[in-house]
Amino acid sequence: MIELKEIDLREDPTAGRYVKDEVVAVEFAQASGSLMSLEGANRYEPGDALIAGTAGARWVVARARFDEKYVPAEPGLPHGEAGRYRNRPAVVLAKRMDAPFSMARRAAGDLLTGTAGDWVLQYAPGDYGVVRADRFAQVYRAAETL
Repeated sequence: MIELKEIDLREDPTAGRYVKDEVVAVEFAQASGSLMSLEGANRYEPGDALIAGTAGARWVVARARFDEKYVPAEPGLPHGEAGRYRNRPAVVLAKRMDAPFSMARRAAGDLLTGTAGDWVLQYAPGDYGVVRADRFAQVYRAAETL
């Protein structure tokens, strides 16, 4: 298994620019804990968003980051209440991996893993995600096609 460390997809000619379009179900954590995503454990703190997306995918988004990235998808839903949300369109860098790999979400963060065909996402320098191939095909589109 390849262990990815300190990668920067801005400098990788095989990476592309993609945009996610997905409506997700969101609850907000009442206490600290951890949930198991398809790619590995995700620790969370009170107030963080616990998200359920396409094809059973689950993950955590820190509250401050959630407030920047998501808007209510239901009319009248106050932001910050449990319910359905849509991500704000934002370009991310992504690279399809041809071999099994692992990487930290961020420095000293949760360890994520992927298999051949899965995608590494870079949201910002030092901030990463891993998305299974089937889910990536469902919710991500090349930025140039939007």
